[in-house]
Amino acid sequence: MSPDEWITAYGLAWRTKDADAVTRLFTVDGIYQSSPTEQAHVGSEAIAAYWRRATDTQQDLALHFGRPIVEGDRVAVEWWATMRDPEWRPDAQSEEVTLPGCLLLRFSAGGLCVHLREYYNPLFGSTVLPPELWGS
Repeated sequence: MSPDEWITAYGLAWRTKDADAVTRLFTVDGIYQSSPTEQAHVGSEAIAAYWRRATDTQQDLALHFGRPIVEGDRVAVEWWATMRDPEWRPDAQSEEVTLPGCLLLRFSAGGLCVHLREYYNPLFGSTVLPPELWGS
């Protein structure tokens, strides 16, 4: 699987909240580091459990990926998401969330993800579109 195919499949899994689909994108012992300050989710079961929790309350997701930067078995790709999520930050002024972020990926020779690290900056209470030339 090429990086572009992987990113497309990841986006589809996110849009459809499909934990099984997302785990098929990782090696059996793959690592999903959703936060640099929290414990990583290691292996298919842990990744699926995290994915279910993270996507369960998301609604009306609009998701866009930038152009990936590929260097050997490593890929960096930005994303920009907007959604409604009534439970992520219940004290926010509205359910709207803007979520720009970046995936740092390392792949196996077979095209599955060995290690994913993500960084994101949520904005709660409003929807903001990406700036001009974002993702290029």
